[in-house]
Amino acid sequence: MAQTSRQTQQNSGAARTNPARSGNPAKRAAGVQHPLGRVTFGDWVSGARLRTLTLAVGPVAAGTGAAVVLTDPEVVHWVRALLCLAVALCLQIGVNYANDYSDGIRGTDAHRVGPARLTASGAVAPKRVLTVALVFFGLAAVAGLLLVIASQQWWLLAVGAVAIVAAWFYTGGKRPYGYFGLGELVVFIFFGLVATAGSTFVQVLDVNLESWLAGVALGLVACAVLMVNNIRDIAQDKVAGKRTLAVLIGARWAKALFCVFLLAPFVIVAFLALLYPLAWLVLFALLLALPACLITITAKTARELILALQLTSFTGLLMGIGLGLAFAL
Repeated sequence: MAQTSRQTQQNSGAARTNPARSGNPAKRAAGVQHPLGRVTFGDWVSGARLRTLTLAVGPVAAGTGAAVVLTDPEVVHWVRALLCLAVALCLQIGVNYANDYSDGIRGTDAHRVGPARLTASGAVAPKRVLTVALVFFGLAAVAGLLLVIASQQWWLLAVGAVAIVAAWFYTGGKRPYGYFGLGELVVFIFFGLVATAGSTFVQVLDVNLESWLAGVALGLVACAVLMVNNIRDIAQDKVAGKRTLAVLIGARWAKALFCVFLLAPFVIVAFLALLYPLAWLVLFALLLALPACLITITAKTARELILALQLTSFTGLLMGIGLGLAFAL
C-alpha cells in the first residue's frame, strides 16, 4: 500500500511538472518532445508552408501586367511591384505561422493527418511561433507603408490593417471565421481581388477590367487550394470542432466545388485570350488542373490530396505569371 501511495504521489507530481499532460493546449503542445530533439531551419521552412506562397506571387504578377496595360509598355514600376510582392509574401507566411500557433494551442492540429506543425508537434514553444508570425505581419505592414508613401494614397492604410486583421482571425481569436466556413470567401477577396487589383492600383493609381478578371480567376484558384486542404482534414476537423466549408457541405460536394473553383478560372482566361493572344498559352496550366481534379475526386489517402494541393498551387502560379506576361507583352 505504501509503495502504491508513493507511486500515486510521483505520478501526480509528474502531471504537475510535465506540460505535455497539462489541460492547457499551449503547454501540452510545448511539452511534446520534437522527434529530432531540436528545431531546425528546415522545420521553420516547413512551417512557412512554401507550397502556399504561389498564392502570393500569382496575383502580384497578374496585377503588374495589368498595370502595364494602363501605361506605356516600357514603363514598369519595379520598386512598387516588388513591394507588392513583399506585402503578399509576408502576409501569406505570417498567416501560415499564425494558423500554426492558433490551431496548435486549440488542439486542432492534434488530429491532423498532413505535415506536422511546429506548435502541435512541440518542435517550438507556442510563443516563439506567435512571435515569428507577428514579425512577418510587421514586415508586411512596413512594405505596405512604403507603398502608401510612394502612391500618396493614405486610405490604403485602412485596407492594409483590415488585411492583417483578416489574416489573424482566420484561425485566431475567440471566434475565428475559418472555423465557420468563411475561409474561402475571405481568401477569394484578399488573395484574389485585393491582391491583384491592389497591385495594379498602387502602381498606376487606376484599375482596369483585366485586373479585376484576373483577380477573380486567381481568387477562385486560391479557394481551390484551401478547399482541397480542408477536404484532406474533414474527419479530423469534425473531431476538433472546426467547421470548414468542406465539413459543412460534406466530402462529395466539397470535391465537386473544388473542381468548379479550379476550372472556372480557365473560362475567364479563354475570354482574356480573345484580347491578349498570349493568354492562350495559360490554358496549358490545365495539364496541372485536370489531374488535380481527378486526383481529388478519386483520392483515398491524405498523400493523394497533398499532391492535388501542390498541383493546384502551381496552377495558380502559372496562371498569374502567364496572364501578367500576356498583358505586358
